[in-house]
Amino acid sequence: MTATIERTGSGVGLLAVLMPAVLVTVIASDMVNLMLPSIGAEFGAAEAELAWVVTGFLLVFAVGIPIYGRVSDRVGLRQLFGFALLAYAAGSLVCALAPDLLVLVLGRIAMGIGAAAIPVLSVIAITRLLPADRRGTAIGVVSAAAGVGTAAGPALGGGVGQFLGWRTLFWFMAGIVLVLLPAAWRALPGAAPAGGNKFDLLGGVLLGTGAGFLLFGATQAQVSGLAALPAWGSFLASAVAIALFGWRTVRAAQPFVPPSLFTNRVYRIAVVVTFLAMAVNLGGLVFVPLLLVDVNGLAPGTGALVMVPAGIAVAVLSPLIGRITDRIGTRLLVLAGLTIMALSAAFLAAAHSVLPTAAGILGLSVGFILVLTPIINAAAGALPPEQVGVGIGILQGAQFLGAGTGPALFGVLLAARQQQIGAEAAFSQVFLAMAVIVVLALIAASRMRPER
Repeated sequence: MTATIERTGSGVGLLAVLMPAVLVTVIASDMVNLMLPSIGAEFGAAEAELAWVVTGFLLVFAVGIPIYGRVSDRVGLRQLFGFALLAYAAGSLVCALAPDLLVLVLGRIAMGIGAAAIPVLSVIAITRLLPADRRGTAIGVVSAAAGVGTAAGPALGGGVGQFLGWRTLFWFMAGIVLVLLPAAWRALPGAAPAGGNKFDLLGGVLLGTGAGFLLFGATQAQVSGLAALPAWGSFLASAVAIALFGWRTVRAAQPFVPPSLFTNRVYRIAVVVTFLAMAVNLGGLVFVPLLLVDVNGLAPGTGALVMVPAGIAVAVLSPLIGRITDRIGTRLLVLAGLTIMALSAAFLAAAHSVLPTAAGILGLSVGFILVLTPIINAAAGALPPEQVGVGIGILQGAQFLGAGTGPALFGVLLAARQQQIGAEAAFSQVFLAMAVIVVLALIAASRMRPER
């Protein structure tokens, strides 16, 4: 692999490309949420139809992450990253010029095709191009960008959309990505990794299809309940696709996911912990504002302000935690982060006034970033070079599925219990469920030892 020049540098030029690229793609996932009523009014669309503006992006994102990771084992990062940025920019332009809802949804799907590549290729680039003693810091910087994007997406979309119109959001995103394209072309290597083998594309399609149906089923369960046909039908389709993927894996000469990948204990535990921790973290980011609005009677804008300290903490601490990871390792930080998350979720279950709730979500976010950066670094370091692409793709896919399914399933619990015991008690049970899930992740992480 021709990355020796990149390894000798500090990585500043690389991070100057990766950080804004991750930022804009994460912002894109939910920047239009607050503008859906305006879009619906312009196009005369019903609420169920408008949901595809978000769902179309997310489903393609879920399918694309593991596929991009696997393809990166055979194709140069420069070509893949360039394709992703062009697809994202093209989709943004289609959305900005969309004459009706169908074209807007198609544009969002094109954006998702490009956006799916950016987070996974960013971690793969860091793993391959930077020395091991700088990897944690770099992953922390990228994690900071993702955290800021998650927090800023709705606020940026609502603010810019309200004053300049929702189409301005897409013009803005297309412009940023086109500026990044030549910089990415210079910073990333064009040569394919040495030793890249062919793989089973059908297996990748089955895996992506299973992930997509799982995410779609979770969103439908939140809207219509688990008993609704779109929900349980999607879960059934997901199970069938995953079963076919498993059947294909044991029979293909060069499977999409090498079975040996999950014989690596550090990596296996990292995938489980990432999924569970991300489900709880996004659940907190979604349900804390809802708690403040529904129970404390705050206006939506005021409720969102409570999340600002948590976003700032993630942005500030992520690079620092990355540097600490490079020095002391992973396990202690992950266990400490999960413990903080569990205690914070339990605290949120008991305290529902404004200031304690703000402290609880701050603790949850700090605990999560103590988990995420070290666990990604540990997984990347535990993989042999020929499995970095597929391994990081699966790990990032698990992270995204946790982000998508966690809030949806917690929403099902909230809706079911709210009718029986009232809003405040129902929110308590949701946060207690989050605490239980973090404890399960803590048990799994306690078994993570560095492999010899």
